[in-house]
Amino acid sequence: MNRKTLYLVHAAVIAALYVVLTLLANALGLANYAIQVRFSEALTILPFFTPAAIPGLFVGCILSNLLTGCMPLDVVFGSLATLAGALGTYFLSSPLRRTLVPQNQNKPSGNAARRQWLAPLPPIVANTLVVPFVLAYVYRFEGSIPYFMLTVGAGELISCGILGMLLLKVLEKYKKHIFPSENMSAGGK
Repeated sequence: MNRKTLYLVHAAVIAALYVVLTLLANALGLANYAIQVRFSEALTILPFFTPAAIPGLFVGCILSNLLTGCMPLDVVFGSLATLAGALGTYFLSSPLRRTLVPQNQNKPSGNAARRQWLAPLPPIVANTLVVPFVLAYVYRFEGSIPYFMLTVGAGELISCGILGMLLLKVLEKYKKHIFPSENMSAGGK
């Protein structure tokens, strides 16, 4: 399978997983309102492993927001927050993969292992800064922006910080099998 096809497959699978996990959290009453614990937000660490996660997360968030009946401005700004978080994770981690993780090792070096903890920060920050304004001005929830920042931030810490880091640790063991294009040479297939 060539790199472009693998990229598209990874992006599509990530988008589909995001939708399914959001619908599951929504069915359990966890995906909306002030404290949002979307299981799908754990996937926001995937740009640590592959750039295909960036469009996958963005499209998955758009579809999820549409399917769960979000208001149009929530679809736009919530999805842009997810895109910003995905880009941030990728740009924080892509130099780490090239410079700090030895090519022939399955485990990251000590320095890279410590820096993996940065992976969930961009989506946590992006959503904590954007979603409170959506809750206050689009949905007209009662409460202040700082309160919503606290509640959204708490949900993001659970989703991205805890669940995302657990996912990152599991995927780190299998990354060469799941994300083989990231291990290929630049011109390889």
